[in-house]
Amino acid sequence: MQTYLEPTQKAGRALFMRGIQGEVVMLNLLRLRQLADYAANPELAPAQPISGAEAYDRYIAHTLPYLTQSGGALLFLGEGGPFLIGPEGERWDRAMLVKQSSVQAFMAFAGHDAYLAGLGHRTAAVEDSRLLPLVQYPLPNVDRT
Repeated sequence: MQTYLEPTQKAGRALFMRGIQGEVVMLNLLRLRQLADYAANPELAPAQPISGAEAYDRYIAHTLPYLTQSGGALLFLGEGGPFLIGPEGERWDRAMLVKQSSVQAFMAFAGHDAYLAGLGHRTAAVEDSRLLPLVQYPLPNVDRT
């Protein structure tokens, strides 16, 4: 089973090529590890092993000040589970909606050195993920006559 943890250059280029003007909301779907794996970032590892969920909570706590500072906001953080409509057996442990004022602001936030210093908590926590940039779509005009 292929997993997705980081965007590719091709995907980043495609995001810029969309020419999104204004706000963008990122839909995050996250499958978390049972036990956090800090092998790639041992300097961030806690003294005792923790769950992927606990590591992700540390990532959020580290990230929120930088997100807010960049003009972004965490709109929604929720616990997931199996789909009501979707592949049987597929599950996402967490879902998030993160708003940024623009794609450029999102990229600047994602490249901020202080933010990147805590990214290892996400790496330790996440087993698989999806990130879908969303642009608000106007509601259709509905004639109710």
